[in-house]
Amino acid sequence: MAGDGMTAGKQRSRATNGGAAVGGLRVERVWTTEGVHPYDEVEWERRDVVMTNWRDGSINFEQRGVEYPTSWSVNAANIVTTKYFRGAVGTDTREWSLKQLIDRVVKTYRKAGEDNGYFANPGDAEIFDHELTWMLLHQVFSFNSPVWFNVGTSSPQQVSACFILSVDDSMDSILDWYKEEGLIFKGGSGSGVNLSRIRSSRELLSSGGTASGPVSFMRGADASAGTIKSGGATRRAAKMVILDVDHPDIEEFVTTKAREEDKIRALRDAGFDMDLGGSDIVSVQYQNANNSVRVSDEFMRAVEEGTTFDLRGRLHGETIESIDAKKLFTEIAKAAWECADPGLQYDDTINDWHTNPETGRITASNPCSEYMSLDDSSCNLASLNLMKFLKADGGFEVEKFVRSVEFVITAMEISISFADFPTKKIGETTRAYRQLGIGYANLGALLMASGLPYDSEGGRSLAAAITSLMTGVAYRRSAEIAGVVGPYEGYARNADAHKRVMRKHAAANDEIRPAGTVATALVREATKQWQNGNKIGERNGWRNAQASVLAPTGTIGLMMDCDTTGVEPDLALVKFKKLVGGGSMQIVNQTVPRALRSLGYPEEQVEAIIEHIADHGIVVDAPGLKPEHYPVFDCAMGERSIAPMGHVRMMAAVQPFISGAISKTINMPESATVEDIENVHYQGWKLGLKALAIYRDNCKVGQPLSAAKPKSAVAAVAEVAAAAAEPVVEKVVEYRPVRKRLPKKRPSETVSFSVGGAEGYLTASSYPDDGLGEVFLKMSKQGSTLAGVMDAFSVAISIGLQYGVPLETFVSKFTNMRFEPAGMTDDPDVRMAASVMDYIFRRLALDFLSYDARAELGIFTAKERAAQIQAEAAAETAGVDLAGMAASAPVSAPVGAASTPTATVPAADAEREAPSPVGSSTELLEIVLGTSADAPLCFTCGTKMRPAGSCYVCEGCGSTSGCS
Repeated sequence: MAGDGMTAGKQRSRATNGGAAVGGLRVERVWTTEGVHPYDEVEWERRDVVMTNWRDGSINFEQRGVEYPTSWSVNAANIVTTKYFRGAVGTDTREWSLKQLIDRVVKTYRKAGEDNGYFANPGDAEIFDHELTWMLLHQVFSFNSPVWFNVGTSSPQQVSACFILSVDDSMDSILDWYKEEGLIFKGGSGSGVNLSRIRSSRELLSSGGTASGPVSFMRGADASAGTIKSGGATRRAAKMVILDVDHPDIEEFVTTKAREEDKIRALRDAGFDMDLGGSDIVSVQYQNANNSVRVSDEFMRAVEEGTTFDLRGRLHGETIESIDAKKLFTEIAKAAWECADPGLQYDDTINDWHTNPETGRITASNPCSEYMSLDDSSCNLASLNLMKFLKADGGFEVEKFVRSVEFVITAMEISISFADFPTKKIGETTRAYRQLGIGYANLGALLMASGLPYDSEGGRSLAAAITSLMTGVAYRRSAEIAGVVGPYEGYARNADAHKRVMRKHAAANDEIRPAGTVATALVREATKQWQNGNKIGERNGWRNAQASVLAPTGTIGLMMDCDTTGVEPDLALVKFKKLVGGGSMQIVNQTVPRALRSLGYPEEQVEAIIEHIADHGIVVDAPGLKPEHYPVFDCAMGERSIAPMGHVRMMAAVQPFISGAISKTINMPESATVEDIENVHYQGWKLGLKALAIYRDNCKVGQPLSAAKPKSAVAAVAEVAAAAAEPVVEKVVEYRPVRKRLPKKRPSETVSFSVGGAEGYLTASSYPDDGLGEVFLKMSKQGSTLAGVMDAFSVAISIGLQYGVPLETFVSKFTNMRFEPAGMTDDPDVRMAASVMDYIFRRLALDFLSYDARAELGIFTAKERAAQIQAEAAAETAGVDLAGMAASAPVSAPVGAASTPTATVPAADAEREAPSPVGSSTELLEIVLGTSADAPLCFTCGTKMRPAGSCYVCEGCGSTSGCS
C-alpha cells in the first residue's frame, strides 16, 4: 500500500461531498511476487493431529492428513486444527488444510472491501488478498480468535474479542446486564462493566427501603458466569468488575475477594477441595471476575498529601462520608497482597487520552484491561509478530513493518462493515466509532535477540519506538480510509478532542530518546508517520476512534509460534516443545543463541553457554559469559527474574503510544510487602499508566502445590566441608569386562508391534536369575537390507548386554531417536513412538527395568500414569503437602533431547506416590528451578497454563482465560 498519505491523496480524484476521496485505496505489493500465489512459495506436508492426554495416553482429538507448511511447528498446527478448523470431525464438511482456513477468512475480507468501496479497482483487491494471505501463511500476524471461529461460516460474523457493557441504577438495567454478559460468555468472549451508577447500600430507595448496593448484585452476576462456564463454554467466563473510588461502598468492594480468600483457606483446612477448578470452590463467591478500582487524580493527590477524600452518593452526589485517603489506599494494597484483587485503573489518565469525550466518558475496560472505550462497545484485535521484522544483522525491517501495519489495520476496518454483534446497543456503538486494536507479540524475544535487557533504557526506547510507529501508521491509514469512505459517524462531534489526542501522541513521540541505530531509525520514521497522518486527518478526519491496544495474544501467539506474548519478557530460558508424532523435548529458547551472537560471542562459546543453560536453567556462571550481559537474559520467572518496577517502567514507556491500554500483570515475589504494592500502585499513576494489576506469588489457595525449594547454600557448603574433612585414599583399579553368556536354555518372550504402520517382532531372552541378556529384532523379509541391519544391530546389543553394559544405558541412548517410521503404536503402554528404536527400548525398559530405574528415565506404564493421577487427587483432597515428594525430581531428558512429557520422582515401587508429569513450559520451569509457578490448570486439558498478559494460555490446547 502507498506509504505516503500525501502522495496517495494526489493519486485520487477529489469529490465535492465533504472532501472525501473517491476511487478507493491503491495497493502495492510488499511480501508477494506478481504472478506467484503465496501458497506456491512454500513447501506443504500432510500431518496427523492426534491430541492425547499426556497423563494417561487417551486420545482427546484426532484428525489425520491435515495440510500445513513444513515451517509450522507441531504446536501451532495442533492448536489451529483443534480450535479454528470448522466442520464436524470425520465429515466431508470439515476443514483439513490451512489453505481452507486462510481462504475462508481472507476471501470474506476481500469481498467486503470490494462491496464497500475500499479498493480503487479489482487489481488492488487481489493484491490485498495475496498480501494478507502471505502474512497469515508466514505467521507475520494473526487476527483474534473470534475471526477464525466465525468469519466465512454460517455462524454470526462475530469478529470482536473484547466487550464493555453498562449498568444503570434500575432493576431492568441490572437484569439486562446479567443477560448481555451471559450471551457474551456463551460465545467464549469476555466483558467488563463499571457498577458505580448503582446506588450504595447506604442510600435509600424511592420506596423508603435501603438499596442493596453493587456488591450485592455482583453475587448474581458471578453465579451466572460460573453457571455458563460449567454449561460448556470454551473457556472460563472472563469478566471485569469496576467501582469508582468515590463510591460509598468502595471499602466493601475492595475487601470482597480478600474475605472470600479467607473463607477458601478455612474450607481447605477443613478438608474441602478448594483448588482452582476443585469440586468445592463453587461455594465461594466472586471468583469469576477480576475486580478493579477506578482511582481519580483527586484521590491520588489526597493520598500524597495525607488528606481526606469524600465518598459521594450516586443519586444526588452528596457527600456520604469523608475518609482517610491514605488508609483506603493501604487497604487496596493489602487486599491485593492477600488475593491479587483489586487492580487499579487511573480514571483521569484514561479520559485525558479519550478521543470521544463529547459522546461519553470511558468508565470501564474489558477483562484484561487493554480495551478502554465507550460503554456498550466492542473491539476486534490483531497482533503482529515482531520477530518477523528482525533482520539477520540485528536491524529492523522498518518499511515492511509500516506496510504490514497498513494491511492489517485496513483489514480490521473492513471487518466492521460485515460484523455481527451480541446486542443491538453494542452493534450501534461499534459501527458508529469503529474501535480497532492492532498490537504485537514477541517483544521480549525481540529485545533479547537484539542483545538488550528488558529492564533497560535501550530496551524501553526500542519498545517505545516500535509502538509509536505502529500506532502512527495505523492512524495515518485510518485517516486515508476516511478520505475514501468517510470518517467514523461520531467523529464530527468529537473532532477537536480527537485531534488533541493525536497531537498528544505525536508530542510523546518527540520525547523518545532512542538508544542505538535501530531505535533511531524507528523514531525517525514514526515522526514522519505522525506528521503525515495528522495532516491527512485534519483534512479527512479519521475512520476509527481507536487504533491500538496491547492484548495478551494467548492462543494467537501460539498460532504464530511466538516465544513471548504481548509486551511480556521471556518466561524462562528453557521451554517445552512438542514433536511430530507425539512426545516432547525441552530446549533452550532459540532466542538465546541469537542474542549471544548479537553480543559478539564466537560459536564455540555460544555452544558452551547453551550447554550450561541446558544443565542449570540459568546463565549465572555460564562459561565465558560476561556478568554485564546477564541482564539480557533476565526473564519473568527464575533466579534472575525481572524486578516489579522493571515491568512497570516498560509499560510506562509504551503507554503513550497505545490508544487503549496494556494487558499485563506485575508479578511480585512472595516476600513483597503491602508497602511494596503501594509503591507500585503509586508509581503506576505517576508514570502515566492507564491500568495496573499485581500478583504476589503464592497469595492464592487455588493454585497448584509448590515443589520443594532447592537445597540451601548453607547445607550444600556443610556437605562439601564434611566431605573435605575425610581422608582421601587414592586407589588405582583396572576393570576388564567379562562376557557372561546365556545358558543354552533360557526364558524369553516375543512381542509383536506396529509403529506408524510398520510391523515387526521383538524377542527378548533373559538370564535364569533375571536380567536381559539377548534381543532379536525382525522386520521385513529375510535377505533384505533392513532385515540384515536389524540382525546386526541385535547381535551388537546382545553382546553389549552380556559384557555388562546396563540396559539403562541403551535405553537412555536409543529412546527418543527420531526417524521414520514413527507415530502411533498398537501398545497401550507406549502410545506414540518417535521411531522403531524409540519403541523397542521403551518396551524393553517396561519389561526389564525396575520402577526406580524407569522413573529416572521417565518411562511408565499406562496403569502407573493413571495411578499417579489418582494419588495426586487423593492427596490434594486430603490436604497432603506433596512438596517434599518432588524435591529430587529430575528432568526426564537433557535439554535439547527428545523425551516423553514426564519428569519423575523416585519411588520404591508402583505403590508409592507416582511421579509428577510435565506437560508445559511452566511445569518444566518448576522442575528446573525447584519452585512452583502460580498458574492455573487448563479447564480443557488439565495442563498447567502459562502467563499471557493479565491472562493465561494453555500450551497444550490453546485455551485461554481471557482475550486471545
